[in-house]
Amino acid sequence: MSEDELARLRADIDRLDREVLDRLNQRAQCAQRIGEVKRGPIYRPEREALVLRKIAELNPGPLSGEAVQRIFREIMSWCLALEHPLKVAFLGPAGTFSESAARKHFGGAPDFLPQATIDEVFHAVEAGGVAYGIVPVENSTEGAVGRTLDLLLASSSAICGEVKLRVRQHFLTRAASVGEVKKIYSHSQSLAQCQDWIARHAPGVPQVAVASNAEAARLASEDASCAAIAGEAAGNLYELNFLASDIEDDPNNTTRFLVIGSHDAGSTGRDKTSLVCSAPNRPGAVFNLLEAFARHGVSMSKLESRPSRTGLWEYVFYIDVEGNRHDEPVMKALADLQDRAAFVKVLGSYPVASL
Repeated sequence: MSEDELARLRADIDRLDREVLDRLNQRAQCAQRIGEVKRGPIYRPEREALVLRKIAELNPGPLSGEAVQRIFREIMSWCLALEHPLKVAFLGPAGTFSESAARKHFGGAPDFLPQATIDEVFHAVEAGGVAYGIVPVENSTEGAVGRTLDLLLASSSAICGEVKLRVRQHFLTRAASVGEVKKIYSHSQSLAQCQDWIARHAPGVPQVAVASNAEAARLASEDASCAAIAGEAAGNLYELNFLASDIEDDPNNTTRFLVIGSHDAGSTGRDKTSLVCSAPNRPGAVFNLLEAFARHGVSMSKLESRPSRTGLWEYVFYIDVEGNRHDEPVMKALADLQDRAAFVKVLGSYPVASL
């Protein structure tokens, strides 16, 4: 490539950058105007989901659909902040996978507030101290997060979104080699997710379960003979060496998080509805509950049972179905379910995770 051609291409980029900047500020002005006239919640998850899906459909490349969705997520995040800055609670401390999920879903503009427990995330939302909270609900390897399910049953908060985060585990330490490590810190689930790698590369090294991966990274940063198994954000936060990356046993290891708030979401055409119910104590009762969805052509994507905590050997059933609670087939199925179940609580409808 000649110097003249390189100079011309750079001039084109400079011109396009100015055009992009001008368009971004025009969009921001529109967002400000919407904030002045809109009533109700400023953040509308169904609107964001529809915008992101449309952007991916319109994208001609060479940028990938995921790349343009992430860029537009940030644009919407900062434009929304002009309307009304959001406060979002997550399971802390800073550097956890929960924080990564929160930033993935809301972009970088909100004020992210770490909470010590899942209970405190729910309390922050219910008390109105934050607009939304992010809580883990299930992992593809380790299964459901029971505390989140129990709190959804008791809470007045609604599910208004979901986030799926590919969980990449790293071996983090101040040591120069794995052989120098005398103790490994991590959350119990992360230790369980990396047992094959630990057995091959650090056999016999004591494993200590702590409250979070970020706490593990903090402990490892204070002692060069220790290591943490944690995510990239925690490693960067505590300036640790990445001696090994992607050490999880399952390369598709994914955690699903729920967004909770004071409202659920409108219909987008690709939604989920989550609910919890209990069956009367008689033969065939559970089958009778599930048949309500089949009768109205509603597909069920998840069924999870939990002790009801109201009596010995009594259970409640957490169910995810395809569709929004305001879609006619789901409405009919829920009405039918009300007649069959001893108890029904709709936890919320929300867009299926797009990224």
